Amino acid sequence: MNKDDKMSLNTTDIAERAAAARREAEQLKEKIKQRKESLSDTTLYQVAQKVEKIPRITMKVRRTLKGHLAKIYAMHWAADKRHLVSASQDGKLLVWDAYSTHKLYAIPLRSSWVMTCAYSPSGHYVASGGLDNICSIYSLRSRESPTKPARELSGHTGYLSCCRFLSDSQILTSSGDTTCVLWDVDAGVKLDEFTDHTGDVMSLSVSSNPSIFVSGACDATAKIWDIRSKKCVQSFSGHESDINAVQFFPNGNAIGTGSDDASCRLFDLRADRELNMYTHEQVFSGITSVAFSISGRLLFGGYDDYHCHVWDTLRGERVGVLSAHENRVSCLGVSTDGMALCTGSWDNLLKVWA
Repeated sequence: MNKDDKMSLNTTDIAERAAAARREAEQLKEKIKQRKESLSDTTLYQVAQKVEKIPRITMKVRRTLKGHLAKIYAMHWAADKRHLVSASQDGKLLVWDAYSTHKLYAIPLRSSWVMTCAYSPSGHYVASGGLDNICSIYSLRSRESPTKPARELSGHTGYLSCCRFLSDSQILTSSGDTTCVLWDVDAGVKLDEFTDHTGDVMSLSVSSNPSIFVSGACDATAKIWDIRSKKCVQSFSGHESDINAVQFFPNGNAIGTGSDDASCRLFDLRADRELNMYTHEQVFSGITSVAFSISGRLLFGGYDDYHCHVWDTLRGERVGVLSAHENRVSCLGVSTDGMALCTGSWDNLLKVWA
């Protein structure tokens, strides 16, 4: 037997073993699925039929924030319930007082191709990033608008899709390079990298337990990560297209997702499964952003069809449609006290609803 024969035998042997391993993995997956099904004694939908219906949601626009000159791509409320930051492709980061509608800071960005922005919990910093692959941190400690970043965190090899502060000294970023990264802001270095997605990561959300965060990606999965173990501890599939938005349920035991498949879904961490799906036969457009009311009973979704649809998380019914924008609703958020919803749109406007 010559060397070439041995080589080809080895190759076929490896291929056969790989195929066998794949089959075994599929069988194990099926077993896990059956075990889960056997434990599933009821569905949220069945249990929720006993819950009283919510009356139609009749929120009105209370403030319109005008100032951006191009499409708004992202917004984030400050922890003080009053201020918010927005990012637009006019190359500006604007910090607003949502009560008075005044602009407190106008921060010029080095790259106008911005996709995300975030407010730090202390209110001392804002961050942004986009197609420049860099997360830029700006300090709001002086009266004057910052003209240049206090820190630039570079290390991603793809666009920056989302960023969220854990504290003034730590920030999480998600990227089109399929990874999420935890950064030390002061040192400007990567602390940890989270790699398990097989598609662009589009969104992340930090739990009420700050050691846990969720990411949603173009591989149509949402993954739960534990910063302490640096590992993916749970993975949720079910969406049929890219997940554009993820958000933790207020109590940290579930997540809401929004996808290009025109559905929002609710996944439960303890039951390790999808609990509910929010769709409507007349809604065909994708979801850009999701947020929960402070009780978690309502799920707000920003859609490509210019509307914000409001869902009853328990009963799975649509309980309202908020229509005021003249283009895609690209971002939304509920203030920390739950008293206001802000929507941002490609029509260059932000609207505050209550």
